[in-house]
Amino acid sequence: MKSTAPRLFIVDVFAERAYAGNPLAVVIGADGFSDEAMQRFAAEMNFSETSFVGRAPGADGGFRARIFTPSREIAFAGHPILGTAWVVRHGIAPGNPAPVRLNLSVGQVPVHFEADGRGAETAWFLAPPVTRGPTCARERIAPALGISAEDIESRFPVQQLASGTAAMIVPLRGLDALGRSRLDMAAFAPLAAEGFPPLVYLFCTQTRDSGNDLCARFFFDSHGVREDPATGNGAAFLGAYLLEHKVFPASASSWRIEQGYEVRRPSVVRLRARMVASAPEIQVGGKVIATVQGELL
Repeated sequence: MKSTAPRLFIVDVFAERAYAGNPLAVVIGADGFSDEAMQRFAAEMNFSETSFVGRAPGADGGFRARIFTPSREIAFAGHPILGTAWVVRHGIAPGNPAPVRLNLSVGQVPVHFEADGRGAETAWFLAPPVTRGPTCARERIAPALGISAEDIESRFPVQQLASGTAAMIVPLRGLDALGRSRLDMAAFAPLAAEGFPPLVYLFCTQTRDSGNDLCARFFFDSHGVREDPATGNGAAFLGAYLLEHKVFPASASSWRIEQGYEVRRPSVVRLRARMVASAPEIQVGGKVIATVQGELL
């Protein structure tokens, strides 16, 4: 008899090898789970996010998916989108070449898969529209990051961007400043009181690997300050930021972002961004590697 128990996958997203990238737990067959049950399970897994998806698509062809951190539900996050779509493709609809469509609270997000010459797949999602928010003076945010205002690149602003969730984009001068960065919630409190989100995406154009274009770190508050090994929604925000502020020459439209070295989970996030009809079109991609498969008891 075929088991009807919910199935669990653990996958590493934005990973070039197993046990790198950003780990994600995906539960298939979560149709009957209450909000409380999903939240408790996400807390049990204690990954930055856990996703829950039904066994079958809806009438519109999309799979209803929900994303939880250990402390709350969120509307949009990049590595859960790619990892969940990979699990749907391989665990529910194997062999289906069509894009996987996930129905999130921000709308339907399609994920397509591209194979390289060696057959390795990269999953790509089209980001929902990104909105630009207020800017913040370097001198005000630097103490909350454990760095000086001079460590922050003065040619480009510190700015809030949003799509379902919101984050602060902080351009740094180089890897030294990136390595010294921390998020101090007490020092960030005055900014939070003004509505700035305590989610901070820092980047620089200096890299460890010459094959990459940018290096990034991402800090957020979830039962204490945590650091993300790889951040898809942050990369989507960065894509809009790069276009808006012309950080790279106009001919540049795709980048490789390295992340996760400080938490011993090196990652590569792929980013494509271009202007279409005066609006940014942003795609975020990465490889997905499965490490665990089982059933919930």
